[in-house]
Amino acid sequence: MKSRMSEPVSMNWQDISDWRKAQREHWIAWRCAVPQAQHVAWGRRMTALLCALLPAPQNAVIGFCWPFKAEFDARFAVRYWRERGATAALPEVTGKGRPLRFRQWWPGAPMTRGVYDIPLPDGTPELLPDIAIVPMNACDGGGYRLGYGGGYFDRTLAALEQRVVAIGVTYDASRVPTIYPQAHDVAMDLVVTEAGLYATRGGRLAFLDTAAGAAELQRLLRLRDLPRKHSN
Repeated sequence: MKSRMSEPVSMNWQDISDWRKAQREHWIAWRCAVPQAQHVAWGRRMTALLCALLPAPQNAVIGFCWPFKAEFDARFAVRYWRERGATAALPEVTGKGRPLRFRQWWPGAPMTRGVYDIPLPDGTPELLPDIAIVPMNACDGGGYRLGYGGGYFDRTLAALEQRVVAIGVTYDASRVPTIYPQAHDVAMDLVVTEAGLYATRGGRLAFLDTAAGAAELQRLLRLRDLPRKHSN
């Protein structure tokens, strides 16, 4: 069941924020109502696409999120990458309005509970990801993400001195025309759904086959070494 895409009452921020809240609630409820067998099938397809994007991680640090409210479960792709030399990291909320901190994770790592009671590593080494697998409640045609309203990922991606390649993950039904992005929103570099791979190009999502997607990811990883430009 896909929602009719309504519009905000106006283009002022409060009305857009209220609209986003309603959309967020709709898409979370939709996702949670999808039968488990469908989640499993979609998850297998998305895992295969992610592994095809990065078949040889070469010691990359990969940030991901513990699955929450029927989100895509990235742990199967992370296991594939860890078996091939990657290091995994989970995000930690350090305070309201502050960027996330990533801590190393491995099966059996000491864990605690964080925001929303989501598991996170307890005192393991802090790491800077090369790639972040970012869950999206919805994704628009420009690669912008509807998250949970805290702005943590946008703030983190904008603040880090080293570029982090952001790969958004969501289900194809929750692709929407626009989330009315604001100046603080950050578009994903790549998007993966069960229907395929997409890259953000010229402000729009472009479909890629797996070979082109893998090449684009390698291009983005090479850009990490260029200095970030921060506005004053």
